[in-house]
Parts: sequence; structure tokens; C-alpha cells
Amino acid sequence: MSVAQKIQSVLGQLNMVMAGKPLQVQDSVVCLLAGGHLLIEDVPGVGKTTLAHALARTLGLAFSRVQFTADLMPSDLSGVSVYDRGQERFVFHPGPVFAQVLLADEINRASPKTQSALLEAMEEQQVSVEGETRPLPQPFFVIATQNPHDQLGTYQLPESQLDRFLMRISLGYPERAAERELLAGSGRRDMVEHLPAVLNAADLAELQAAVARVHVAEPLLDYVQDLVAATRSGRWFLQGLSPRAAIALMRAARAQALVAGRDYVAPDDVQAILPQCVAHRMIPVSDAGRGAVEQVRAMIDEIELR
Repeated sequence: MSVAQKIQSVLGQLNMVMAGKPLQVQDSVVCLLAGGHLLIEDVPGVGKTTLAHALARTLGLAFSRVQFTADLMPSDLSGVSVYDRGQERFVFHPGPVFAQVLLADEINRASPKTQSALLEAMEEQQVSVEGETRPLPQPFFVIATQNPHDQLGTYQLPESQLDRFLMRISLGYPERAAERELLAGSGRRDMVEHLPAVLNAADLAELQAAVARVHVAEPLLDYVQDLVAATRSGRWFLQGLSPRAAIALMRAARAQALVAGRDYVAPDDVQAILPQCVAHRMIPVSDAGRGAVEQVRAMIDEIELR
């Protein structure tokens, strides 16, 4: 299959499971192809876990789910060494982080210490346990879900943790037709359990390599730099995008272009993924009267391509 056919096969199968959510499905695929991690913020019960599990099965990747709770410890993620009397030595028992797709469910219900345990894994693709560094399986993709901050028992993610997520999306409530199917007994979980793998890890690696080859013209780079400079001007946000965030934005724009069937990045690609890539990294100025996503969209409307 061609690159376009591989991407469409993944999107087609995921859209069968996540009916009525084509934009959110596409964003999750873009995030994976760009080599980032995904944060899904929404109320419980709208399909966050279903999306993560379906993505792993569609791509034939090893899947692991961790329910984050207040008593979850870092070792519960990374694993521990246990003395084996038969072998007369300590044997390492890997934790759930040793998976290709890790669902960190309700990440903001765990303590900050446990939240920070994911930092090395997400950034360095490895974990250090008892003085030894162990590489994680490749690819390694974290999908974390979090409940709204005003719900009981949540710990707000610090900026350093949020910055590790390439994109943040919200699934929202289903459309009427999709919800009707659910009410009529169309079990999405049963469907996920029987999903075939349309690609494998090697195919995904090829797609991620194709993302790196997507061309970015000089005028497009000027446009992105203008957007980044606008976030730092103090007019829109209290604190602008860092160089690391700008680089991550370009990776996502390349992946968005590839999913759209192009071998070059267009302004539409940047505009399509900008709110999902940057809104969770910035705080709007106090007199804006808008949330971060709305503020990003307002900024897009004012910044013109040279």
C-alpha cells in the first residue's frame, strides 16, 4: 500500500469505532505520526479509553492501561526488581509503561510525584529503575486522559508535564445519530476487541519517516515564526511558546500535511493543528475574556501569511 492508502485504512477503521468524531480521530493519528504524545481532556464516559484501545489494535501495537489514583506509586508504572530464590538474584518485573501504547487514564487523579514519573519515559523513551536505564519499546505513544480541573480529587498538571504532550484534544458528547446507535445496543467495546490490525509497527515507522520528509517552504517558516512571535508579544498570552514547542508544532504540521495527502506543508495545515498543539501550553491574558483555544483562533485570524 502507498502512504496515503495506509493512512486512510487507519482512519477508516478508527472512524467506524468513533462514529461522529472524524476530527478527533485525525488529530490522534497526526499526533502519533509526529512522534508526540496525546492528552485528552473531557468528562468521564465519552470514549477516551475506546479511542486509545482502538488505535493500538488498528496498528497492531502492544497496549497497556493504567488507572491513575491517589495511591499510585512511580514503581507501579516502571516496575520493580524482586528477588528470585531459584535464580539467586533480583529479577526485574517491568511495569505497564513497557508498552507501545500506554493509556494513562485520569492522569490528574494521581499525585504530582507519580505524574512526574512519566516525564523521563515521555521525553527520553526510557526509564531508570534502581540505577539501571532501560529503553522502552518502539514506538512509544502515551495517551493520557484527564478530568476537568473543577472535579473532586484532581491535581492540576504542571507546565513541565503539559509541555511533554504534543497535542491536547477533547472528544465532547456524541452526535445524536452516533448516540442513538449506542443506546440501541451497538457496543463499541465489543467492536474494539475484534478489530483487525491494518498496519504494524514497521508500517508506522515508515509513516513517521515520511513525515520527516514533508517539505516546508521558506514563506511557511516565516508564517510559523510570526505566529510564535505573536504568542510571545504579551498581547495574547502571559507566556509565549518555547523553541521546543515551536519545533513540536512543525512536526505536527508536517504530519497533518501527510494525512491530508500532501508532501508539503500549507498554511491550512498549521492553522488546523495550532489550537490543539499550543493552547494547553499557554495562559491567556487576564482581560482576554476568552479561553486559550479561542484566543489561539483569534490570533490566527490576525496573523497573515507574508
